[in-house]
Amino acid sequence: MSAYSFKDMANFIKGFCHLPQPTCFGEYRGISKLEKTLQSRKVSAPEGSYTARLFLDEKLLRAKIMEEAEELCNAKEKKDIAFEAADLIYFALTKAVGSGVTLADIERSLDAKSLKVTRRQGDAKGPWAAKKGISNGKTEKSQKETEVVKEAESIPKSNDNKAGLENGRIHMRRYNAATTSATELKEALQRPSQKSTEMIMGIVNPIIKEVRTRGDAALLEYTQKFEKATTLKSPVIKAPFPQSLMNLPKETIEAIDVSFENIRKFHAAQKEEKPLRVETMPGVVCSRFSRPIERVGLYVPGGSAVLPSTALMLGVPAMVAGCKKIVLASPPRADGSITPEIVYIAHKVGAESIVLAGGAQAVAAMAYGTESVSKVDKILGPGNQFVTAAKMYVSNDTNAGVSIDMPAGPSEVLVIADKDANPAFVASDLLSQAEHGPDSQVVLIAIDLSEAKLKAIEDELHRQATALPRVDIVRGAIEHSVTLVVRDLEEAMKLSNEYAPEHLILQIKDAAKAVDLVQNAGSVFIGEWTPESVGDYSAGVNHSLRKFP
Repeated sequence: MSAYSFKDMANFIKGFCHLPQPTCFGEYRGISKLEKTLQSRKVSAPEGSYTARLFLDEKLLRAKIMEEAEELCNAKEKKDIAFEAADLIYFALTKAVGSGVTLADIERSLDAKSLKVTRRQGDAKGPWAAKKGISNGKTEKSQKETEVVKEAESIPKSNDNKAGLENGRIHMRRYNAATTSATELKEALQRPSQKSTEMIMGIVNPIIKEVRTRGDAALLEYTQKFEKATTLKSPVIKAPFPQSLMNLPKETIEAIDVSFENIRKFHAAQKEEKPLRVETMPGVVCSRFSRPIERVGLYVPGGSAVLPSTALMLGVPAMVAGCKKIVLASPPRADGSITPEIVYIAHKVGAESIVLAGGAQAVAAMAYGTESVSKVDKILGPGNQFVTAAKMYVSNDTNAGVSIDMPAGPSEVLVIADKDANPAFVASDLLSQAEHGPDSQVVLIAIDLSEAKLKAIEDELHRQATALPRVDIVRGAIEHSVTLVVRDLEEAMKLSNEYAPEHLILQIKDAAKAVDLVQNAGSVFIGEWTPESVGDYSAGVNHSLRKFP
């Protein structure tokens, strides 16, 4: 509901509120303002006032909700529909506030509904269908049979959701390649579907257009809406960054410094020492030389986890390449602050600024520039489906004049294990990516493992997963993760190359000798003492798996 609808409604209602203002909608600032007003009224409304009665009389409130819903259904003109919709929202939000439900709770529920794995046909429920003379034409059984798989959920699993569980234990589905058809194996290795492009772009496009046309004002509004950082006054922190924003424990600083130096060494070694020159025929000399991209925007995800490692993986290569202007973007916390690890890394790589925003709004700000955000020439870094969609949108807009790295998908890992593998290590490597998000996928290819060995790995997976604070996220990933049992290394590598994992871990005897068999993988971890987490953080290689400036 737009603010216009609430203003329009105010023209028809005078003296509705007991306070000296036109209506209970305060200064007409939309649903968020209404929520704050109702929360205040819940505590301060005078005894006997209309609002107090609504909070105290369940039957009255129920009657008003039903009344307004009916009036909305009967409305025909645009103006009347807006008027009645505003009324319904008012009473519905009164019900929510009275029950301790916030707009944030409602938004999370909306997100969950839009990302459900299965869909109903959309028919009205029995009593309401009967009331209006509607025949759904399907029994409950036939309706269930027609449910189809849609997108993978991107929210953690609740305690009453049995996803990722078998007999109460966290468990990956198991297939034996010898008794499973090629078609079934291919289906088992299907990655979780994501939201449809049309659905995502329908959300992303308006955000990009708002930031492009309204600049800082729109950027702040979206940050306040999505990150709940309502006290934020500026969307950017400029260098030099205050020491107060970088206060960290000594051991954290030392860990960042070690990772920084390892990443710097590895990427510095990749720089061309001199231009390539080739005389293709007498008198014809061709050469190739590289120059750093002048202005880069580096997106560091926030949300459910802080990722200083991503700031390192993006910022250090940009510094080594010699990019003149480095802009970081990362969602702030609800109090408007940014995690000190990110600020410290931005300082170390010589960043010009940090944009306090995430999602499509951050991408748009860096692509087009705002009053405070510098426009960049290339945007790099991973993010959720909305970040990825926004990056693709701006890279296709010739007026933006910005390129991107490559679209990032959900995290994934494939572990190949033989009888010499340590079950605890195998489970740890699987969980290292499963905890990234409910839409992640992990695959274990077990080479001729006995039932006892397979059970040992499954027991470790359950034990370690239940000890993790992000166990509900892990369960979402395990729901579409699998174990494949194969005869030999050749069969394992064939399946791995067809799957082409983001991370491939070889927990097998003489792992180094198997590297020549690897054709398709983002990064390869060789041997049981090369955990995926080391590569993600501090070995020196780049976990973002992108082509950098």
